[in-house]
Amino acid sequence: MPKWIIYISLALGYKAISASKRHPFWGERTDMKKLVRDGIEQLVPYPPGKPIEELERELGITGSIKLASNENPLGPSPKAMEAIKEKLSTLNRYPDGSGYYLKSSLSEKFDLPVDQIILGNGSNEIIELTIRTFLNPGEEALQPFPTFLVYEKIVRAAGGKMISVPLKDFNIDLNSMKRAIGPHTKVVFIANPNNPTGAALSQKDLMAFLQDIPEHLIVVLDEAYIEFVTDPEVANGLNLLEHHPHLVVLRTFSKLYGLAGLRIGYGFSSKKIINYMNRVRQPFNVNSLAQTAALAALDDEAFVQRTLELVRDGLKQLATGLKQMGISFMPTHTNFLLIKAPLGGKATYERMLREGVIIRAMDSFGLPDHIRITVGLPEENIRFLKAFQKILEEEAHA
Repeated sequence: MPKWIIYISLALGYKAISASKRHPFWGERTDMKKLVRDGIEQLVPYPPGKPIEELERELGITGSIKLASNENPLGPSPKAMEAIKEKLSTLNRYPDGSGYYLKSSLSEKFDLPVDQIILGNGSNEIIELTIRTFLNPGEEALQPFPTFLVYEKIVRAAGGKMISVPLKDFNIDLNSMKRAIGPHTKVVFIANPNNPTGAALSQKDLMAFLQDIPEHLIVVLDEAYIEFVTDPEVANGLNLLEHHPHLVVLRTFSKLYGLAGLRIGYGFSSKKIINYMNRVRQPFNVNSLAQTAALAALDDEAFVQRTLELVRDGLKQLATGLKQMGISFMPTHTNFLLIKAPLGGKATYERMLREGVIIRAMDSFGLPDHIRITVGLPEENIRFLKAFQKILEEEAHA
C-alpha cells in the first residue's frame, strides 16, 4: 500500500493499516505454524519456578525456603562477591571474549591445555553450542530418560530428533544405549551423576561404553554435580578424554561455587572439537562479572570445603528423617534427593508450598510419583522433614 494513502487515511481517522493485515504474515490472521521452524510447535517451555516473593504474595505466607533447584544454600563464594565489587567500575567495557584468565586458571587446575577448554553462559550454552556445531536437521541424538530436560529441548529446536532410552532401576542402561545407536545417531548425552536420580556410572563401565561405540559420535558427558561425588569408582570425564576422540565434558560454577545467578559453565574436549565450537560461539558470550567471580571462586577452597561438608551432613540428616517416616528415596552422588511421594509429586508440591517449602515435582521428568529436594541448611532440612511429615499425617487422618 503506497505511503501517501496511509498518511491521508490516518489524517482522516481511518484504520488504513488494518487492510494490510490481510497479508498472510500480518496480524491476528497469521498462521504461526507456518512462521516457526518445524518442531517448535511441539516444544513445551522449560517449567521455571516463580520467584519466592511472588509465591508468598499469592499464598499469603512469609519465610519460605527453596529446595527445588539444586542451588548452594550457603550462597555464592565470598571471594567471588568481593571480586565482583572491584569489577563494577569496568562494566562500560566489553568482556574478555577469550576468557583468558579464567581459562588459564582452569588449565592449571586440571592440567589441560587452554585450547581444550571452552566457556559458556552456563553449561546450558555449551550444550547448545555442541548441537549447533555438529547436529544437522534430521539427525538424531540419544539420551537416557529421565534426565536433564534441556537436552531434548535444544536438539528438537535445532531440527534434530531425540531418542530416549529408559533407565533401568533408575540407573543409566549403557547396554540399551549402545543398542539404540543407529545410522542417523550423531550425538549421545550422558549426565553423570544423572539428574534427577542422583545415580552415577563407574569409570570402568563408562570407559568400556566409550571404547565400544562408533568414533564419529559426539558424546556429551554432563558433570554438573561431579564435585559432590565421594565414591572413587565413579567416572571422571577428565580421565576419559583419551578414550573417545569426540568426548565433550561439561561442568558448571552454578552448584558447588554458588554462582547460578551469573550463568557460567565450562567444557573440556579435544582441540579440534573446541576449535569448531568456538567458530559458532558468540564473541562475548560470558559476561565480565561471571568471569571475575568464577576466577575468584576457584581459589575459595574454604568455601568449597564448607559446601561439601554441608551437603554430606545434610544428606545424612535427610536420609535419617525419611527412613524414620518409612519413605523411600534414591541413593545419590549429588546435592539432591529423589524421593517417592505417597501423595504423588504434584499434590505433594502444592501441599508443601502452603507450608512455605518449595520443592520440585517430577511430573515433567516422567516421574509423577516422585519429588526432588535440594540439600539445604540444617534448619531448612529439618523444616522440610517436619512439613513433609505433617502433610502425610493430615492425609492419613483425612
